[in-house]
Parts: sequence; structure tokens; C-alpha cells
Amino acid sequence: MARPFSNKRQRGVESVVVIGLGRFGRALAVELVDSGTEVLGIDTDEDIVQSLNGVLTHVVRADTTRDGVFDQLGIDEFDRVVIAIGTDLQASILTASLLKRRGTTNIWAKAVSDQHGLILEQIGVEHVVYPESDMGRRVAHLVRGGGMLDFLAVEKDFVMAKTTAPAEVVGQTLTAARIRDRFSVTVVAVRQDDRWTYATGDTVLTAGQRLLVLGPTYKTERFAALPR
Repeated sequence: MARPFSNKRQRGVESVVVIGLGRFGRALAVELVDSGTEVLGIDTDEDIVQSLNGVLTHVVRADTTRDGVFDQLGIDEFDRVVIAIGTDLQASILTASLLKRRGTTNIWAKAVSDQHGLILEQIGVEHVVYPESDMGRRVAHLVRGGGMLDFLAVEKDFVMAKTTAPAEVVGQTLTAARIRDRFSVTVVAVRQDDRWTYATGDTVLTAGQRLLVLGPTYKTERFAALPR
């Protein structure tokens, strides 16, 4: 098996291996390519590999549970590795184990359960993510938040949310509206003239205007639920 990136890397361009090209892995790999990252996609399914030929920088059919396959692929030439295998837990864990045994660092891995994630952490995987449960929590906050358009957890009890200006502050500057004092959240950016811009004390809030708001989870949800 030839090394996909041998002598082909663009200097200064980030490179990532994505192992497992199901819905999560495929979406991740395509988004990385769209953002200018060189991506090597790996999957055991020939149909999936063929469907992504020409979409990803490189895509190969390989079994990453086999010892030696990473040497054949030149894994050390990549900046990061993502294990996006979800349905075959044994393959996910064995792949992570083989990578760690050969000294690979900066590994990200998808976990489908707390137990799966715990095993990956015990193997030494640096970054374990839970896309299904994270999405579930995100959607729950959107549903509960009323006027919330998007939601990102910064920490356990601190979030950034996209919402629209409540009726009671429309027509006022941020200084006059006293949003931080009254609602314990901070408007950090506003959408105006079809682009996002930093909010200042002189920013006048308009009806339907989109806002980026930072604050404690409950208080941010409460602000997003105000009448529009």
C-alpha cells in the first residue's frame, strides 16, 4: 500500500486522518476539506471509499485493526488522527490501542457510551467526544430556550447562544438596555448589514436582530425566552 501523502503535502497545510467514514466521520472529513485541511479518509467499506473518491484529499480502504497498516499509510506524516468508528466498538478500541502503542499523539475519538469513552481514556486517547449525547443536550437547550436559534456550551454551566433581540430592549442602545445588569448575560456580537460585528455600548438593538449572548445556562435560556 503506497503512502497517500508521500511527497505531496502542501507546506503549512494542516492534515488529518479520519478513520471510519459513517455519517459522523464523513461529515467531519468533508467539513475539514472545505476548510482547507488535507484529509486522508479510511474505511473498510469499498462502496463508501469509492463514494468519497475526489471529495476527500485521499481516501483508502484499509482495516485499521491490523498491525502494520499505519506504517504502510505513513500515519506519522499527519498532524491529527480522528477515530470516528461508532458501531464496531472492538474496532474503535483496537484502533486506538494500536495508535497509542506506536506513539501516535493528538488523537480524537468518538465514543458512543460512557463505558466506551472510559476505555478510550484509559488507553490514553487525548480527546474523547460524545457527538450523539452532545447533540441531544444541544437540542434540549434549543427546545427549552424558546427564542434560542443556536447553542454552544462553553463550560458545564456557561454557554454562548444565538437569539434575537427581545421586544423590551428594541430601539435602545446596549448601555441604555442594561442587559448585563438586568439579565446577567452579555451581548458580545450583533448581526447587522448582513454580517456579524462586535457589540459596543452604543450598539442600537433593532427588531428581529440576531444577537450572540454569553452567560450562565439558565439565565441565557431565560433571556432567549423573553417575548419578541
